[in-house]
Amino acid sequence: MTQNATLALDTEPRWLTSPEMAAWLNLTQLLMLLPSALDRQLRDDAGIPHAYYQILATLSGAPGHSMRMTDLARLVGTTTSRLSHAVASLEQRGWMTRKACAFDKRGQIASLTEEGRSALEAFAPGHVAEVRRLIFDRLSATEIDQLREITGKILPAVTG
Repeated sequence: MTQNATLALDTEPRWLTSPEMAAWLNLTQLLMLLPSALDRQLRDDAGIPHAYYQILATLSGAPGHSMRMTDLARLVGTTTSRLSHAVASLEQRGWMTRKACAFDKRGQIASLTEEGRSALEAFAPGHVAEVRRLIFDRLSATEIDQLREITGKILPAVTG
């Protein structure tokens, strides 16, 4: 047995305290329910899932409304395979295009079309209203700052 394996056997788990467990259960429930709520609103109002909205919104803020597919996948938190499927659906709607990357033959550039920008502008107000209703209208300015700080500390551990 290696020294690390021996240490692992001799070390007791660091169980969550009661306050940590309560916070963890709230967080896991939020992580499960919030995407469904946002997805439901966008499907009802715009006919697209939340993941598609994230793709369009991310491109709308990118220089030239374009981005490499690999970078876009990383920013929206999906795999390149899932992104490719989503982009194909958005291309069928006329909201996005893809073209070969000029500096990397294997890469592709995803771009938001004018129709995509118009669609995003049409359904963004309803989505923002839902985000406000579910999250920000329930928090004080101080709590919003705390939420930003807390998520800012956790995200680097999750993203790698």
